[in-house]
Amino acid sequence: MSMKCLYMGVWRPNDGGEPVELAHQRELSSFNRFTRGSIQEFLNLFVATAAKKTPPGKRVAIEEDKIPDYLIHTYNNSRGLCGVVVTNKEYPDFVVTGVLKKLTDEFSTKHAASAISSATANSLPYPELKDYITQYQNPQEADKILKIQHELDTTKQVLHQTMESMLERGEKMDQLVAKSNDLSASSKMFYTQAKKQNSCCSVM
Repeated sequence: MSMKCLYMGVWRPNDGGEPVELAHQRELSSFNRFTRGSIQEFLNLFVATAAKKTPPGKRVAIEEDKIPDYLIHTYNNSRGLCGVVVTNKEYPDFVVTGVLKKLTDEFSTKHAASAISSATANSLPYPELKDYITQYQNPQEADKILKIQHELDTTKQVLHQTMESMLERGEKMDQLVAKSNDLSASSKMFYTQAKKQNSCCSVM
């Protein structure tokens, strides 16, 4: 499998409340057009959950068996921003770490803290993301870009968790899916069928 980056985004964690997606880009062209809509909805749900559950100051890599070949990478910079990147497992971790820091640092430079704290979903412009998600499909090119950033912290400890382990005690992924208003009926049916087959969301 070639290296892929499916999603890049910047979120406001919201201190335990529902997180707010401030800017994002997706690249889902590698998925079958019949399942792409459901993949997008599940990606939205998992990314939002990851942004909500990542502790301040932490960098986390999350596995979710509904997208078995991919990791959801998060970095909560503890200053009101959480960067999220979704890549396949072959993607170099040090490149992801640099991208997450780049997104959160750059976004906070572009927008005042007051604007970030009061922004509604996807209301703050970040047009560079469209170029980044294209550039970073190739980690070798991304590495050349990141070498310019001497402040890159490669020693930051990365927590590896599953999506289930991030949920509250007693809360299950089935319950999260069932009560989600962001998933269509067809996506919930897709989840149920895929769970039975135990082969959900494979790349076509």
